[in-house]
Amino acid sequence: MILKSQVEWALHCCAILAGLPEGRYLSTKALAEFHGLPKEYLSKALQSLSQAGLVHTTLGPSGGYRLAKAPAELTFLDIVEAVEGKGRTFVCTNIRSNNPCRAPGYCESTPCAVARIMWEADEAWREKLRNVRLSDLIETLSKEIPADLMKRTFGWVLERAG
Repeated sequence: MILKSQVEWALHCCAILAGLPEGRYLSTKALAEFHGLPKEYLSKALQSLSQAGLVHTTLGPSGGYRLAKAPAELTFLDIVEAVEGKGRTFVCTNIRSNNPCRAPGYCESTPCAVARIMWEADEAWREKLRNVRLSDLIETLSKEIPADLMKRTFGWVLERAG
């Protein structure tokens, strides 16, 4: 399974937006500059987050994006599904029905073992992402990122926040 690069972008952008003070917004331009991404492509990921109700957006010179919910209320799954959709990662096309050794017209009444295993794996993956909140990421980052880098990063973001 390969997720769109927009998933990575959306997760990183949400981490940055989680640090914004109440009522402040960060533009697509600033987020793209911070992450070294093309603004036009990042815009699509941010629009997906907006359509899913995960971020608020506002127009104008001090406009941009901010989280619509507290980081503790947003899961990795929320963000992934906003970009990728909620569909299963494995689609069974029932190719076993092509087996030339089966009787013509024979139709199985239950999903095959391959499909069941893949669907179970998909659900396990989603369950893991469902149990990781954006606030968990922020806590991890606060432990892993040196304090001086965190301070400079926060300052950079605040200078550009509307």
